Amino acid sequence: MTITVATAECFTHGIIAREIHAAIQGYQGEFGPKSLNLQWLKDRRGEVILLCGMFIPTLSAVKSVLKVDPPQPRKLINGIKVYQEEDDLEVAVLMARAVKEITGADIGVGTTAGIGLGGIAIATDELIVKTTSDVYADLCSSDSNQLLARQKSGIKKTFMLLESVLKHYEVEKNF
Repeated sequence: MTITVATAECFTHGIIAREIHAAIQGYQGEFGPKSLNLQWLKDRRGEVILLCGMFIPTLSAVKSVLKVDPPQPRKLINGIKVYQEEDDLEVAVLMARAVKEITGADIGVGTTAGIGLGGIAIATDELIVKTTSDVYADLCSSDSNQLLARQKSGIKKTFMLLESVLKHYEVEKNF
């Protein structure tokens, strides 16, 4: 069984898509995955396919590319949407569902973060799973170290969640 994945990412900067692609293609060295513990994904070579990965930081792109109408952000910084954590979770779900639908993928991944821990969502036909990173940051403060720490945490949490969702997805499809 082949499982297709598509991502619409904000605070993870398209890194999740890049890492999925590198792992399932078997790339190594500098061209290979940078995230730790992706052996579970490398072992899925030929079973998991990345359809596309989108970096979608702006409100206008969420509306025009993903064709969704998200809530009004607390603030815009050069068009970049800045939500509070609760809205980040809602928008991450909208992004995951939209990228899944637009691409026809089996699994959609959405990430966005403004003020707080951010939002991470994974969508299948039967399941929506959402969580946050483990690191608080405020996009308005431009504290690059804190933003990077939140990003790294978000990437790690997304892969943990994706691994669980893939296992669940296979069980669902085999029954």
